[in-house]
Amino acid sequence: MGYVWTILAVTAAYLALTGNLAVNNILVGVLIASVIALLLRPTRSPVELRRVPRSLLALLQYGALLAYDIIRSGLNVARIVLDPKLPIRPGILAVPSECETDLGIALSSHALSVTPGEIVVGVDQEGTLYIHCLDASHAADTIGEAQALRRRLLSRILE
Repeated sequence: MGYVWTILAVTAAYLALTGNLAVNNILVGVLIASVIALLLRPTRSPVELRRVPRSLLALLQYGALLAYDIIRSGLNVARIVLDPKLPIRPGILAVPSECETDLGIALSSHALSVTPGEIVVGVDQEGTLYIHCLDASHAADTIGEAQALRRRLLSRILE
């Protein structure tokens, strides 16, 4: 049954992204979703209803944190672009993700990559994220704390 829900969810996402409800596009969506389901091999895990409110609150906090990081980083990058004499030190920082799951590491990497001025360029076997920063001196102070907060929120969302 896990496969059916995965196929339906991925097909719905595909159709929403393409915006095309033609029969041939629906068939392509089902085919793509089936291949993804076979690759993911979803397992069904029970959902404890008492954890849902906590997870939803953590999800809202995570979204707010992500929005704040995007706005703050966007303003910082705009300041750099508008004043080219502003001293910057680009560099690569190694930050431990401290996430227990691959999904947590992937979501954390995504959150870092969508913020302007930062991009994850690699992840090693231990889960350390290598992040290229437009201004490494500024990011070194805040990125570790932000990653710890992201990890706590993601663990509450994914548990």
